[in-house]
Amino acid sequence: MDGGRDPDREAGGGTGDHGLDAAGLRRRVADLVAAHDPTTMSSTEFLGRRFDAGLAWVHFPPGCGGLGASRALQQVVEAELLAAGAKAASGYRNPIGLGMGAPTVVAHADPELRARLLRPLWTGEEIWCQLFSEPGAGSDLAGLATRAVREEGGQWIVNGQKVWTSLAHKARWAMLLTRTDPDLPKHQGLTYFFLDMTSPGVEVRPLRQATGQAEFNEVFLTDVRVPDAHRAGEVGQGWSVSNTTLMNERVAIGGAATAREADAIGALARMWRDRPELRTPGLHERVLRAWVECEVARLANERIRQQLAAGTPGPEGSAAKIAYARLNQDVTRLWLELAGEEGLGYDEWSMRRSELGQAAFGTRVPGYYYLRAKGNSIEGGTSEVLRNVIADRVLNLPREPRTDTKVPWKEMPR
Repeated sequence: MDGGRDPDREAGGGTGDHGLDAAGLRRRVADLVAAHDPTTMSSTEFLGRRFDAGLAWVHFPPGCGGLGASRALQQVVEAELLAAGAKAASGYRNPIGLGMGAPTVVAHADPELRARLLRPLWTGEEIWCQLFSEPGAGSDLAGLATRAVREEGGQWIVNGQKVWTSLAHKARWAMLLTRTDPDLPKHQGLTYFFLDMTSPGVEVRPLRQATGQAEFNEVFLTDVRVPDAHRAGEVGQGWSVSNTTLMNERVAIGGAATAREADAIGALARMWRDRPELRTPGLHERVLRAWVECEVARLANERIRQQLAAGTPGPEGSAAKIAYARLNQDVTRLWLELAGEEGLGYDEWSMRRSELGQAAFGTRVPGYYYLRAKGNSIEGGTSEVLRNVIADRVLNLPREPRTDTKVPWKEMPR
């Protein structure tokens, strides 16, 4: 959290939907810490206790790790727990579950499924992944072909292939979007499921990236059985449910809270200060401009999070994600240039499977981050698609002409 900010004031001094205010949440945190010392318990155990106390996501409903309070009051909880020595939730280990899975479960799963999924997601005991993109349906997600057919007795049989799936090799659960009615236009015949990745017929294969890592995967689904109880939303309403996931994804990628000089710009600034022998006359203005643009983006993300406190993510998150992708690519390019020959040394060609996603900035040579940043404008929605989202839903510009929205999916050329 930034120093000098007053959480009580930012939360309107205020109360949540159930009369909870900042003082009340502080008392709840104090009670939790008094009963369960976070400095002596394992992180997983304490996170579980925190969930049970409704202090995981305070704006979630009671029983779902929340208290039905104002989202803005979450920062009060985080500040108090940090002061008590508690570790944060496993966002680095389970980013897809926390950033996208949990909001989708709360919004669209039935109470029994919420009770099964949310606690181990929060503690990091069960990792999540996202089975959306396909070899023939990346940017045009609604054109996907993975087929789910309903059997008598409520089971669904799923066949298809998904691609670019982060953490599939670690995941227990997946957010799965399927086609259940090929006779309808592509946006109308989709249904969304929560898939147990240990189910028979699920095969995960690594995909080698430009970095040499296998951070992403392709996933093959062969006669995979999914209970109807694991369906999210109504049959045929998968596009609506998926938008909950996608809006949260873009905020999670581009609008996350960061400290000043975090990530790539921090690594660049440190090298600039510590290694004057690497500087060239033309780099000073470029480094300064990059620093200012990153700080502007960070402050803009603060405003987005303030808007989130009043509701659910909207299309504005697409702007944050575009800005993040462009800036991260520009800054890593500049960092590589500043490092000169040093930055070109690279030995990460081992096809190593990623355990925790990207490595923290500064733990590898600049060449790794330069190569990894190329994916930022593709993952989580391509920059081209997100520009259309902004034009349509934020700026209210005329839509591009389309001929595929009223044609049955099965008649579309592929």
